Amino acid sequence: MIENPWFSVGHPEQRIDAVEKAAGTVRYTADYNVPGLLYAKLATSTQAHARIKSIDIEEAWKVQGVRAIVTGKMFPFHIGPILADRPPLAFEKVRYYGEPLAIVVADQEHVAKLAAGLIKVEYEPLPVVNSVREAFQSDAPLIHENSGQYIKIISNVYPVQGTNIGSHIKIRKGDFITAWENCDYKIKETYSFNLSDHVALEPRCTRVEINPAGKVVVHSTTQSPFTIKKVLNQFFNIDVGNIIVHVPLIGGAFGGKGTVQLEPLAYLASKAVGGKMVKLEYDREEDLITAPGHIGLEATIALGTNKSGKLVAAQYTYLIDSGAYTDQAAGITRAMALDCTGPYDIANVWCDSYCMYTNHPYATSFRGYAHPELTFAVERTMDQLAKMINLDPVELRKINAIKPGNSSPTRTLLNANNIGDVGQCINRAKELIRWNDGARQETADGKIRSKGISTFWKTSTTATNAQSGAVLKFEADGSVNVDCAAIELGQGTKTILAQIVAERLKMDINKVHVTMEVNTQTAPHQWRTVASSTTFLAGRAVMNAADDAISQLKRTASIALQCSMEDLEVGGGRVYLKPSPEYGVKIEEIALGYKYPNGHAVEGQVVGHGRYIQRHLTPMDKDTGFGKPGPWWSVGTQAVEVEWNPKDCTYKILKAVTVLDGGKIINPMTAAQQMRGGMYLGLSFASQEAFLFDSNGTVLNPQLRTYQIMRFGEQPADYIVDFIQSPAADGPYGARGIGEYGVIGMAGALANALSRAAEVELNHLPLIPELIWKTRKEMQE
Repeated sequence: MIENPWFSVGHPEQRIDAVEKAAGTVRYTADYNVPGLLYAKLATSTQAHARIKSIDIEEAWKVQGVRAIVTGKMFPFHIGPILADRPPLAFEKVRYYGEPLAIVVADQEHVAKLAAGLIKVEYEPLPVVNSVREAFQSDAPLIHENSGQYIKIISNVYPVQGTNIGSHIKIRKGDFITAWENCDYKIKETYSFNLSDHVALEPRCTRVEINPAGKVVVHSTTQSPFTIKKVLNQFFNIDVGNIIVHVPLIGGAFGGKGTVQLEPLAYLASKAVGGKMVKLEYDREEDLITAPGHIGLEATIALGTNKSGKLVAAQYTYLIDSGAYTDQAAGITRAMALDCTGPYDIANVWCDSYCMYTNHPYATSFRGYAHPELTFAVERTMDQLAKMINLDPVELRKINAIKPGNSSPTRTLLNANNIGDVGQCINRAKELIRWNDGARQETADGKIRSKGISTFWKTSTTATNAQSGAVLKFEADGSVNVDCAAIELGQGTKTILAQIVAERLKMDINKVHVTMEVNTQTAPHQWRTVASSTTFLAGRAVMNAADDAISQLKRTASIALQCSMEDLEVGGGRVYLKPSPEYGVKIEEIALGYKYPNGHAVEGQVVGHGRYIQRHLTPMDKDTGFGKPGPWWSVGTQAVEVEWNPKDCTYKILKAVTVLDGGKIINPMTAAQQMRGGMYLGLSFASQEAFLFDSNGTVLNPQLRTYQIMRFGEQPADYIVDFIQSPAADGPYGARGIGEYGVIGMAGALANALSRAAEVELNHLPLIPELIWKTRKEMQE
């Protein structure tokens, strides 16, 4: 007998936004135009590091249709989400190529762009800091002379005055020095890659107006509408209640729309034209280099084991290229430290994670929030360590896999609730990639087929008070509307929330209508749609809202049926007696209250309210890193098979495997799609993507013609996805977050496969054929 014939959780429901997207009827932020709309365009820096001697706007004003020109002198203050170190418009000096210098507001977009191009800037060039290694030197030119005086928005950021260190996070677990001296095998390697971009299909865009009542109305491509409210309140002194943020569907983000950059610029532009609505939309080149991108990294990892291969001591030094400003890179620095070891049990850990200023475009969140980057370095070291001690790399990972009873680098005690099963993930991935058939084989035509594996973990590094709210409103036909400020950016969040509501109310999912656009004036507070936290936070909130609605339905039904609430159950669009289900009332008859035969009415519309806030999280100790930074760890293993041609060092990616333990999988179909999308993103980042800089810090590949991403046809022929489901007790129906995880291990797995194929150690990204050729040549010499 099926206990719940209306089940939805665990069922591959079709995405609720699929039809509109397939039909092309979805309207994104840039698609809206209204009468009287003005357009803004930016004048940006052609220098990576220079003092601003003068900005000449005279010629720009001569262009017919220009309404306003705003420069940095009109708002000479710094803003930022973690450390307030970035002016919305540069004043006094510029710190990266492409930095905004001025805003031109005009009647038409092409007019604004023409005028912006006529703004003349006189610079006094300054020495350019072009790498984290250079930035870390004691005699390096200072990008921020007064970093120690910047306002801290969040307490756990630690800039070092007189250096290019924007923040320094430490982990000190056990006695590393003594343990290192007693290790039987030791290895130390360095890894690196340059900054890159998110390359979301939809460029960033916003519209801002200040209406006659003084309300600041923002429409934006953002993952963080309530953060926009916070920033405008903190730095522009606008009452939070007077800020309204609207967010439609987002055309991809990958973390890049979690920060706040365009909205303050558009606000300044609107203010300059008397509050009229101003639209600021990046073209692709601006979206690549003026908007924040993806961090660069130089990592040095030292691992020590005993004779059996058990990791005893480990040291990690991460130099994170945050570009000209810290933005979210300061948080990434923290995230990289707290999960620095990867999913391995190590008793003695020493980690220094540095957020480094350089004269590169500044960096922000990227899918995985430090974990694809640290995992690449950790997993390459694990493969090289296995080779050193003559142990199968899969077995080395199994020997050291972290499990319940161990502790994280921040000394959080792990249990079956807060961590998945690493061992099962390794075994299943090994099976799916057919590891035992041979990790390296030569084909008849002289090519090499090779396999690489990578194990990963990630906790959801949210604010300790991160929260979500939800409202459920019943209609007269018994259907329910769900309003939650979680953003739909392609990951399927709204579908998952609909499934959770349908499951809780035991109703057809087609009767659940989720509000797709977010309006902060009506939707309850939502921390942000980042950190793979939305199913967990918003899922718990809608469950609680559904429980509240169920209580109201039972109360109204108890009046109609003249019975106790305890005797009632909800399901199938009815409220009925548990012992006699044939007696009941349809939800549509009580959704707006119950009316007696004589016309009297009671109760009224059923409106369920729910909320959820993170529990028992703590900040990290400044000197040791001790603390509980996240609620759980999702874990997984990924593998790649490549075919490499030794004649020209080119290669094809034949197969990519992901096995993830994300707890209960709410929707297997969308979860598998999430993993495949992440795998593509990780392989593209690993194989092709990077900004190229000249000696002056100028970006040499600022267009999609020159910035290489994985094209259609270059992806693996087979994307294989499987799930291990060890439930989390406090997750909605046992779910943990999974949104970012498909990307995390891909770079490590690909680098391990190609290193095995070419029989060289490939420790730098991207893995282009030229790099493989040069590495082999250097080894032969």
